[in-house]
Formats: sequence, structure tokens, C-alpha cells
Amino acid sequence: MNCKQLNSIKLEEVLAFLGHLPAHQKEKKAWYLNPFTPENQASFKIDKLKNLWYLFSEGIGGTTTDFIQKYFQTSVKGALDWASNQNFSSFHQQAKPLKSHPNYHIDRIMDIAHPNLISYLYERGLSGKVYPFIKELWFTTNNKQFYAVGFKNNSDGWELRNSFYKGALYKKDITLLLSFPETESIRNNKTSKKASQKVAVFEGFTDALSFIEMQKSFQGDLLVLNSTAMIKSAIDVLTPYSEISLFLDNDKSGRDCTNTILKSFPHAKDFSHLYSNHKDLNQHLVAKRQRQALPASKKEYSQKIEKCYKVQQKPCNKETNRIKKGMRRRM
Repeated sequence: MNCKQLNSIKLEEVLAFLGHLPAHQKEKKAWYLNPFTPENQASFKIDKLKNLWYLFSEGIGGTTTDFIQKYFQTSVKGALDWASNQNFSSFHQQAKPLKSHPNYHIDRIMDIAHPNLISYLYERGLSGKVYPFIKELWFTTNNKQFYAVGFKNNSDGWELRNSFYKGALYKKDITLLLSFPETESIRNNKTSKKASQKVAVFEGFTDALSFIEMQKSFQGDLLVLNSTAMIKSAIDVLTPYSEISLFLDNDKSGRDCTNTILKSFPHAKDFSHLYSNHKDLNQHLVAKRQRQALPASKKEYSQKIEKCYKVQQKPCNKETNRIKKGMRRRM
């Protein structure tokens, strides 16, 4: 194998083989979380037509050869040797293109139980209160098994999150939860019958979970876009609602979605000002949790200091009493 042959191997296939699935993608491009180091937002882009990659967070990019070199911190020869030992389908020329098949499958769907996922949710300000809305998903891609928090959409697809991964399995779609807090009915978006006249709209499911975490009660439905690209589907679903509350992100795509919905539904209300100092509702919740924890930690620290002071005072008090007794005897 030479560099020209290696560069003909699809970057999508190489990334999938290494366990990296796209966070979101379109016909000509795909976005991934940084495959070289952990990050929270996808900054690694591949051009499917040119088969090139670019990492915005570092301002670098290149070919498949360049990617393998950087990924394994190796030379060109090392990259060629590694790729030669793999069986990449896109390397073998096909007389006719074959339809692609998913190179992953779901192994288990269960209630949230893994300590790492519980810890991840805790770091996002989320408690057991939100567990009925999510699942623990175990899935395999290219003989490698992964686990993540799973959030189901209306087309039986899944949004996936853990500390180092953000992606999706199967078809992308919105999620509509009816009559919160009753979570049983995730229903098809073509159904016209509504259980409520009120709906709260979110961009991502962690924002919806944050809303649930902070609410004592909300007699209405929850609509999660799962992607700003699903705005048209969302508008179709929102038509019958008389009360629409918007909790979208405070960035360009979030504001664009908010404005699109407000144009279609002038009676909708934008509540993003409630967390104007943060990108989204979840970041607002995390900051709130940290502020609440600070007084508690200060109180605990003060109690420790006071306890330490009392322990140190005991010998001093003892010595003072001894001196006083001796003075009384001499007098």
C-alpha cells in the first residue's frame, strides 16, 4: 500500500473502525468530537467528497494518511503498515457501489446503573429525578463495545452522551414527551391528538432534563429538537399548541431556531433570557448547583476550623485553671 492508496480509504470508515461516530452529518460533510483529545462540542469536520479532514480547535487538517499519523503519533511508514493490516472495504475497488449498512448494533438497553454514567449526569447537575426519561445503552461498533446515556426519539433512534462521546444511533428525529411528568408516551409526530395545550421546546435532551430537574411541576408536553436541522418537523408538531415556551440555546443556531418558531407562532414566548449568561439551560443548571454547593462547603470548612480551635483550646484552658488554683493557694 502507498500513500495514494491509503488516501483513497474513506475517513468515515477509519473513524468508525477506531470507535468514533459522527455527532451530526449531512450528505457532503460530517462533524465529530475531536478524536485526538476529549471535548464537549464537535470541532472535527470531514469533507466526504474530497475525503479530507479539518480540526477547527487546532486549525489543522489533511488526508487519511495525515489523520492516521497524528492519531497514532507515527511516521508515514507506520501509518501505511497499520492500514495494510486492516481490511477497509473502501480500499477495494467495486465494480458497482454497494449500499452502505450500519457498522454498529445495540447490545443492551437498560435503566441507568453504570457508576460512570451516574457520575456524568451528576456533573451535568442531573439527579435520579430524570432517570425515567433516559436509558443506559450498550452498543458495538467494529467489534468495540461502548456505553452511553440514551435518549429515544420519535423514530426509535437514540441520542447518546457520556463524558467523552456525543453522537446518535439510527434515524435522527425530534422527541415529544407527552403530559410531563408522565413519560410513557413518546409518540409519532404525525398524531394530531394532544394531551396538553402547553409545550416547552428545547434543542438538546440535557436541556430538557435540566428543565425537569428544576421544575416542581409542569402540566404540559416537552419537545426536544435533538438537532437544529429538525426545525421543520418541530414546527409541524407545534401547530396545535396554544402555549409555546422556548428554551433554546443562546448561540447563533439557537437564536435562529427561536426566531423561526416565533415567526410561525407569534404567541410563543422566548425564555432564553432566564439563562442569558450561559450557552444553554444545562450550563445554567450546573452553575446554579455550584453556587448552592459553595455555601455548604464554606460552612463545612468553618465547622472544621471551629472544631480544631476547640481542640486546641482545651489544653490552654487546663493550664489557665492550674495557674489560677496555684495563685489562690499562695494567697
